[in-house]
Amino acid sequence: MRFEGSITALATPFCADGAVDFAAWARLIDAQAMAGTSAVVVAGSTGEAATLEDDEYERLLVAALRVADGRLAVIAGTGLSGTTKTIAQTRRAAALGAAAALVVTPPYVRPTQAGLVAHYRAVADEGGLPVLLYNVPPRTGVDLQPDTVASLLDHPRIVGLKEARGDAARWAELAPLAASRFALLSGDDPTMVMAIRHGAVGVVSVASNLVPATFARIVADARAGRLDEAMARDARLAPLYAFLGAAPNPIPLKAALRALGVGAGLRLPLLPLEAADAAELGAILDLVAGVEAEALNARRAA
Repeated sequence: MRFEGSITALATPFCADGAVDFAAWARLIDAQAMAGTSAVVVAGSTGEAATLEDDEYERLLVAALRVADGRLAVIAGTGLSGTTKTIAQTRRAAALGAAAALVVTPPYVRPTQAGLVAHYRAVADEGGLPVLLYNVPPRTGVDLQPDTVASLLDHPRIVGLKEARGDAARWAELAPLAASRFALLSGDDPTMVMAIRHGAVGVVSVASNLVPATFARIVADARAGRLDEAMARDARLAPLYAFLGAAPNPIPLKAALRALGVGAGLRLPLLPLEAADAAELGAILDLVAGVEAEALNARRAA
């Protein structure tokens, strides 16, 4: 399976009492499938994976697979700080039917580049799933270097990279690594079009929780070389990107989803969006409604 297009890093909706809201979860995934999203990530950082119990993780993954029903791929977030634990989580996801594992560089422990190579090879060897590498230095404290990624390309189960650094210099270094069996994916919404120009075949997005059809269209346009159209639509989302970056992810996203009737909030240690940032929410919801209605109408007319 090749992972490409608009991939949504799903938020996990919670009820007012803190329990997982599985009804809202099903609505969220169904909306993604209807909008043209190619895959979803269950239990990534946007999904507040660190707060999930083992049984919740499994139930979320099973429910996602049931609702998706083959309409989109389901990727499991399995990256943990220890290699043995990451392998066990990847095996759990494989047994439940996930299409691939998104494996973040081990948080907090800050391994060397050689340690990252050993970690990823062990997970790919023993986890039972295709592995998508995930580099997000501000969250983990370690930066997966392009040369390190290159040294992993020979492993048949290492099939792609989600790169959350949004600088052009990094993407210029990664561009030569793009291949038919190795997918480069942007992990930074505001710079995804630039990443696609450097060989990325898609994005793993936070904003696409709210505007999935818009993201699917932007990615399709950019990949097809319709860069003017892609950049024009992307530019309209600048206020949304700014809002989502106003506090640690997924705090602003969960505020918007709650306003749309999808879930009731967050789990500690995350707290709700502060009032100063929440003041922008009404305008953001108007923007989301407008651009998404356009994209959905265009999709139905196509």
